[in-house]
Amino acid sequence: MPASIGDVAEHAGVSVATVSRALRGLPNVAPSTRARVLEAAARLGYVADARAAGLASGRTRTIGVAVPLIGPWFFSQVLAGVEAVVTDRDLDLLVLTVDDDAGRQRLASGARLRGRVDGVIAVDVALTEEQRATLAANDLPAVLVGLRGEDLPCVLVDNVEVGRTATEHLLSLGHTRIGLVGHARDDPLRFSVPEERRRGYHEALAAAGIEPDPRLELDGNFSIPGGAEAAEALLALPEPPTAILAMSDEMAFGCLRLARQRGLAVPGDLSVVGVDDHDVAAAWDLTTVSQPVQGMGEQAAELLLAVIDAGATAPAHLTVPSRLRVRGTTGPAKADRTPSRSTQDAIT
Repeated sequence: MPASIGDVAEHAGVSVATVSRALRGLPNVAPSTRARVLEAAARLGYVADARAAGLASGRTRTIGVAVPLIGPWFFSQVLAGVEAVVTDRDLDLLVLTVDDDAGRQRLASGARLRGRVDGVIAVDVALTEEQRATLAANDLPAVLVGLRGEDLPCVLVDNVEVGRTATEHLLSLGHTRIGLVGHARDDPLRFSVPEERRRGYHEALAAAGIEPDPRLELDGNFSIPGGAEAAEALLALPEPPTAILAMSDEMAFGCLRLARQRGLAVPGDLSVVGVDDHDVAAAWDLTTVSQPVQGMGEQAAELLLAVIDAGATAPAHLTVPSRLRVRGTTGPAKADRTPSRSTQDAIT
């Protein structure tokens, strides 16, 4: 029969409560007592029952993660980071999609999660200011990823800087007509990231004395097919761009595929820069603004577990760094920005 916590207590000469505190690493246990308990547990081969511990403490030992979508690379990588930390702590993960206003309201109130999880990580869920305040005020610990909340801990990248950095790189290469492939402004999911990256793009153009051209800003739906469709529309313009900033690497892959199908040299005829540093970005030789996506998930999970363990605490706002990775899809703009006759024929 496996050893029980009572057996460990008897062997170490302490109470069951002391054994529990010692094995969980809680304070107010003398070092000598903790060592005696650990030695007794090892000698008896005692393994704590995590589920029983959870029931005794009133915890579910489950962490919730709310995402607008599951399929895109960004969300899967954040989930992978969260899962790595949760699994290491012998906890479970509950994933739910929140893709409309009703879902966002339920998330903010805690109605879907209270009693099912010990805390929740909301990844790029576009909560309103009022909903963020509601989430912060209820008794469910929460951490935001990609969205700042003054009353909630959060982990995010400066997306304005991301857009500015990518645009400044293209400007430094002599490009003045730069296409932007992003997301529709009337998107029902209300992502804030595209607007922030667009603002960085506009700021960089303004600093260079260039007036933004709305015809150069198209929706790519954060997907490879969407990026290809946007690139096709941009290259069909009477004055096509010499460079494209795609707000995600997946859209950049679509732009590259379309450009090469049209016989354009990359970067000779068209430069392309993405955002993320996707797993296969190096294989595409894609210049991109890298962000530590999986690391953001890991940090968010660590932050949430610290809040759960410590109780109420001042919210931490962690801004993780981004970094421009220059590869082979960006180069100097041609002096003559008019496509060659063969290129025009390929486009049409």
